[in-house]
Amino acid sequence: MAQDEFFIPVSGFDLPRFAGIPTFMRLPHVPPGHARFGEVEIGLVGAPWDGGTTNRPGARHGPRALRDASTMIRAMNGATWVAPFELARCADLGDVAINPGDLMDSLGRMEAFYDRVVAAGIRPLTGGGDHLCALPILRAVAKSRPVGLIQFDSHTDLNDVYFGTSRYNHGTPFRRAVEEGLVDPRRYVLIGIRGSAYGREDWDFAAANGIRIIPIAEFHARGAEDVMREAREIAGAGPVYVSYDIDFVDPTFAPGTGTPEVGGPDSWAALQVARGLGGLDIVGADLVEVSPPFDVSGATAWLGASLMFEMLCILAQGRSGWQGTGS
Repeated sequence: MAQDEFFIPVSGFDLPRFAGIPTFMRLPHVPPGHARFGEVEIGLVGAPWDGGTTNRPGARHGPRALRDASTMIRAMNGATWVAPFELARCADLGDVAINPGDLMDSLGRMEAFYDRVVAAGIRPLTGGGDHLCALPILRAVAKSRPVGLIQFDSHTDLNDVYFGTSRYNHGTPFRRAVEEGLVDPRRYVLIGIRGSAYGREDWDFAAANGIRIIPIAEFHARGAEDVMREAREIAGAGPVYVSYDIDFVDPTFAPGTGTPEVGGPDSWAALQVARGLGGLDIVGADLVEVSPPFDVSGATAWLGASLMFEMLCILAQGRSGWQGTGS
């Protein structure tokens, strides 16, 4: 497909990758209100907020680090040969203007932003931000019907209440999403869960609602390809949201995150599961919990940007109907 040059990223052959203003993957900046906003098909969004963090903060700086790392992304996926910027009109929609001093106001601001994105027919790909960011995004993309959910994570984020009163933090978003009818629990799979636990309340909630949890031991025993085959079967043919917490990956490969858990997959398996999303009707996706203060080498941001590119390729294939030439 011949793509409008406006939506083609700046090439490293035209401007060095260390130069220029860093947008996601060097795409044009097309915020809501821009004359060409309505032409965008896939919008990359920054959610610079970690007001839901309960331990180590810093994910509010994730979008900037992800944007900077993503300037290294080139035009074509060297494993799948997908050229996403030729298949769909992609743009950087900018950052959500959150309120760092008010959690509930920030949730409302995020939902309103994504309402505009969804109303314009744009499928959002978000760089976070802590995992609570997923809740207002789901409130927008699932406003008309519940969606399936594939969640890559080392924690379930299905907890109910923290400290007796806190129902909204990065450990609770998907409990709220199920309760609010945003996610169909029968089409919901969590992959990679591990580490110590407060108890079994989150697992009991999952079991009671038909949510499939694939703990890390099972993931390692079966391998990424087999696990993703089951994940696609669970998600089914309907609309699906994908939420990718960078702490799904072992901290050896992704140290820059607020709540790391040892024993996770390596960066190759992290890429494999993203590529295993092909064929799904993905209405939105996120990559969250990159925390630059703990990412001294920048490796976590680079992995995060690479995973966003893999998901962008899947989104672009879905928008265009292009089936690819194999990996």
